[in-house]
Amino acid sequence: MCVAMPGEIMEIKDGNALVSFGTIKKNIVTTLIPNLKIGDYILVHAGFAITKIEKAEAEETLKIFKELLTVLEGEKNGV
Repeated sequence: MCVAMPGEIMEIKDGNALVSFGTIKKNIVTTLIPNLKIGDYILVHAGFAITKIEKAEAEETLKIFKELLTVLEGEKNGV
């Protein structure tokens, strides 16, 4: 299964962006998506920005990921 992660663009330079995923920041290739700006939210897969999304969608996706992690951790611990 492939999962794309939402992140916020912090800096942009030469077809790349520094993207924040909460406490982690990564350099991401943005050449597939035109007209990105600092503050935009994107979905990232395998180091590439694959689409621009709204902030609300990014927040909802992160909320779902956190809920999933809680369930998986519970299963791991026999809950």
